[in-house]
Amino acid sequence: MNSEESVMDRPASPSRETGEVVLSARNVAKSFGSVHALKSVNFDIRRGQVTTLFGENGAGKSTLMKILSGVIQPSAGEIVLDGRPVSFDSTVDAQRHGISIIHQELSLAPNMTVRDNIFMGRELGGPGGVNYAEEARETERLMAELDEPIDPLTLVEDLRLGQQQIVEIARALSVDSRILIMDEPTSALSASEVEVLFRVIADLKGRGVSIVYISHHLEEALTITDHAVVLRDGAMTARAERSEIDLEWIVRHMVGDNFDLGSPPTGHTMGEVALSLDNISVADVAVPERSVVDRLSLSVRAGEIVCIYGLMGAGRTELLECAAGRVTASDGHVMLEGEDISRLSIAERIERGLVLVPEDRQRDGLVQTMTVGENLSLASIKAFTRGLLTSGRREQGVVDDSIRNVHIKTDGGGAGIGSLSGGNQQKVVIGKMLATHPRVVLLDEPSRGIDIGAKAEVFRLLAEGASKGLAVIYSTSEVGECLSVAHRIVVMSRGRISAEFGADVTREEIMAASGE
Repeated sequence: MNSEESVMDRPASPSRETGEVVLSARNVAKSFGSVHALKSVNFDIRRGQVTTLFGENGAGKSTLMKILSGVIQPSAGEIVLDGRPVSFDSTVDAQRHGISIIHQELSLAPNMTVRDNIFMGRELGGPGGVNYAEEARETERLMAELDEPIDPLTLVEDLRLGQQQIVEIARALSVDSRILIMDEPTSALSASEVEVLFRVIADLKGRGVSIVYISHHLEEALTITDHAVVLRDGAMTARAERSEIDLEWIVRHMVGDNFDLGSPPTGHTMGEVALSLDNISVADVAVPERSVVDRLSLSVRAGEIVCIYGLMGAGRTELLECAAGRVTASDGHVMLEGEDISRLSIAERIERGLVLVPEDRQRDGLVQTMTVGENLSLASIKAFTRGLLTSGRREQGVVDDSIRNVHIKTDGGGAGIGSLSGGNQQKVVIGKMLATHPRVVLLDEPSRGIDIGAKAEVFRLLAEGASKGLAVIYSTSEVGECLSVAHRIVVMSRGRISAEFGADVTREEIMAASGE
């Protein structure tokens, strides 16, 4: 069948799709102004099964899930629950019907405790008001179930990103839903945390809970799915049972035939060392006497892409944040083209050509109250500002160039940043930093929450930059990304470099060096 042909154009065989349908979207459409996010989509959720939803960023996945969970209303079509048409006025209304969602972007209150986040808006009552003790006990039970024994009174802002994701999952589980929608639940989790989540999913299935699972980690999703659905440009292009699909099937229906994730760029001469991290140590914030980065040295040349691979907690993030000035080194020096910049501020390092694309785009990469254009131009504002005056024409030029060069799907620079899919928001963060015309760019898990097509675009941008002399350090927990983009691969484990390879290394050698 041609990859553009929709299997929805013909009726599905009952023998291929088993299980009781508990929730259906029938001919659901959704428009935002002139943008048609969903086009007459039909989608079924079956009792006690995992339905995996695949698609590129902007394909309509999150829009469909927001409709099913009461976040937004459809423009056309209907939702059928247990054979009867329903309409959800809000997420609270959907929860009353047993439907909960774990959003791709965290919706936690950072200045509140883990306990208060889990029970926010549905506090447990007691004779004297809120029963905080019972809430704390229930929080402890949920966190133990997820193998993350965090103190219920810990502030969320004090947790690392992966732990915050676990709290988001615990909050959804606490509602005791019959249908649970998981939108990129593992994007910030370590391998061990993913294993725990998958055990929880298996237990939920055994209790008859229906799971809708959205993930850009394609191979990972294949391990738990019962059947899969693919959306493309707001329309359903394919659906099939697990026995009928593989990785090639998913990619073909998502992005078409002849797709290539890329390979390390060649054909250019690398220059001198652009960035050198010399004997860097970074202390653990929680335990100052312990180092999360321990006397590590690393350099990258102009035109070179160096990939740092390691598990969560290896020290990759702390190393890049130290290089960018977000974290202070307890020892060592950061050298940019021979100049010691260890004492410079973040802004001064950006001016000198060193930029960071941070791991947590929501907290560190974007300003949610600003438009797409304002976010894109924020880091390079000095280029079109003279005194107190800003050149709107020059700023608009920067914005238009960034949208075009990074392939951001948006109505324009005036659109709200929240109107973009997670992957397109990540492109804004990358575009913002590239607009400063850096000489060295650091990227910390830049593919978190973006689809395989968007990932290929990011790799293309890095390859183009490297061919023009850009030095790149790319940090990731995905082995495949290293093999697709890097000239040189450095493996980090427990704050140190455990191995270094060229581009001809195997997946198995990389994983073995990391301690997996």
